[in-house]
Amino acid sequence: MRKQYLHLSAYSCERCDGPVVAGSLAVRENEISKETDIRQVGAICLSCGHRQRKGTDSLSVRNLPPVPWEFTKARDESHLAPESRER
Repeated sequence: MRKQYLHLSAYSCERCDGPVVAGSLAVRENEISKETDIRQVGAICLSCGHRQRKGTDSLSVRNLPPVPWEFTKARDESHLAPESRER
């Protein structure tokens, strides 16, 4: 029962202090397995458009619960970069 999960987090922009939204996708082979194949899908400030990789202060990062995500169309994954760390 392989499932893909969307992870979202939000933090402050280092340029304008606006909200940055970051996302990643990960796969679980079953309900109790660790997530594998973690891929960053990007982070962007909703106010100024700055692309920021990480939050400046780890205390201010807000992580939302993972959401099961199913793609309905064929997708091109060439722009997704694998993430080396595990969640």
